Amino acid sequence: MSAVLTAGGGLTAGDRSILTAINTGASSLSFVGSTFIVLCYCLFKELRKFSFKLVFYLALSDMLCSFFLIVGDPSKGFICDAQGYTTHFFCVASFLWTTTIAFTLHRTVVKHKTDVEDLEAMFHLYVWGTSLVVTVIRSFGNNHSHLGPWCWTQTGLKGKAVHFLTFYAPLWGAILYNGFTYFQVIRMLRNARRMAVGMSDRVDQFDNRAELKVLNRWGYYPLILIGSWAFGTINRIHDFIEPGHKIFWLSALDVGTAALMGLFNSIAYGFNSSVRKAIHERLELFLPERIYRWLPSYLRPKNHHLIMHQQQQQQQRSEMVSLKTEEQQ
Repeated sequence: MSAVLTAGGGLTAGDRSILTAINTGASSLSFVGSTFIVLCYCLFKELRKFSFKLVFYLALSDMLCSFFLIVGDPSKGFICDAQGYTTHFFCVASFLWTTTIAFTLHRTVVKHKTDVEDLEAMFHLYVWGTSLVVTVIRSFGNNHSHLGPWCWTQTGLKGKAVHFLTFYAPLWGAILYNGFTYFQVIRMLRNARRMAVGMSDRVDQFDNRAELKVLNRWGYYPLILIGSWAFGTINRIHDFIEPGHKIFWLSALDVGTAALMGLFNSIAYGFNSSVRKAIHERLELFLPERIYRWLPSYLRPKNHHLIMHQQQQQQQRSEMVSLKTEEQQ
């Protein structure tokens, strides 16, 4: 599984307790964030498009990965082994789903292909199949030890090498692929935008800002995996060099950032304009106006003030009509 499961050796009982608390807290935030995206997909029919369906699978993987991480310090035996298998499987599936999103965007924008929906079965085979294969391979050379607050810790040199090859190698492969893919997409769209500016004397500034905002957001996607697993990778390399010495602050950053991957993904991939629009529409339908006006501005629709103004005008017109009726009587 992730680096979270290998940070136990060489630390005091107090250190392991702190790492357990960090893991539980960060994983809980990721679980809440990814569960929110899963519920949005299930509740809002307008979100059930192919592009958001991939985000749903990503959030589902993050939700299950976070859930099994929250389990924490299970007993030895079958439950301990099951936690190790499930966390490794779903965390690998999580970053593999990000590559399918990058592939879909690249195929649509750069290649101008419209057949991405036909590839859904291949995406499932690729993600779940690869996750299963690397999880099974990781069992070779693993002594199934229960060291510290987590299961499936790799203590032998062979087990550490297998862990690195079955988790961090595909992880950084996914990071490189996502980075290269988004670079091509952003470069092409920026070139198309420059051509449009050159051909037109006037460009809509609002649309211009919106496009730049989208391009900048896409550029952050590869940084999520880097930020989540950079400290874990450094910690694994350090563990190879000095296996008997653990650095507590590095282990804490390793545990915390890795467990927050689900939260980062849910914010970057899931909480987009379509989700906010769906939430706004439900809030307008079910929340009274006096409650709705006290919500934060980012939970209000852009035309909220216009709606309030129209309602006030309508109320004033009805009051004037009632006054005229009373005068006539």
